[in-house]
Amino acid sequence: MVALVLSIVFSVVVSTAAVMLRPAQIQNQNLDIKTNILAAAGMLEPGDSVQDIEETFSRFDVRLVDLNTGEFVEPSAVGVQDPMKYDMYKAASDPDMSTNIPASEDKAGIKRRPDVAKIYTISENGEIQRVVLPIHGYGLWSTLYGFISLEGDLNTIEGLGFYAHAETPGLGGEVDNPRWKQQWVGKELYGQDKTEPEIRLVKGGVDANTRDREHKVDALSGATLTSRGVEQLVNYWMGDRGFAPFLKKLREGEV
Repeated sequence: MVALVLSIVFSVVVSTAAVMLRPAQIQNQNLDIKTNILAAAGMLEPGDSVQDIEETFSRFDVRLVDLNTGEFVEPSAVGVQDPMKYDMYKAASDPDMSTNIPASEDKAGIKRRPDVAKIYTISENGEIQRVVLPIHGYGLWSTLYGFISLEGDLNTIEGLGFYAHAETPGLGGEVDNPRWKQQWVGKELYGQDKTEPEIRLVKGGVDANTRDREHKVDALSGATLTSRGVEQLVNYWMGDRGFAPFLKKLREGEV
């Protein structure tokens, strides 16, 4: 009887705590996402408070994009009122809200792609100043989740960062190294025709004599598979199966 009563009491306590703490957990998750978006965009300052982060993030417009058409969609189309509440990764597991990717085309190793993605833009005087896009894909041991930020030309990389992964510390885990992430700044996604992304991670490093160095970044030392995974996931999401149709229409003023 004692064991039964204690089990019931502690079950109630745990359940109550989980319910009461849920709003705080959601708030912290949202704050973490906002922090990583600002970091990728180069807008996060050391020592920024929660208020600073919220204030800076408020400059972004949060929109939803149909990846099949490259056009904006209303939040109600995916069953939410606030676009921030849309979970594209949860949608990817729903056959009615996602697309199966044939193995021959699944460069990022994600198997299913949500039909609608969440994007973040800053505009001034009607002109796009920056776009932050969510990206994810498989490395060596895990799926890496992150953001890539583009300048107003929708071609020049402003920053890249991953907020969740389980790659090997000191090897693939060096995707978190600020010096490596800094190499992405100023790189160009596309060539002159702006059709296929041309990002490459290069063994041996990139220097002034490297051909097409505007598209190349140093590979991670001792982490060939993680480097390949990062290269492929960036090129996948910036390609025709990802955000390329949207970026093209945005560049040409069609959305």
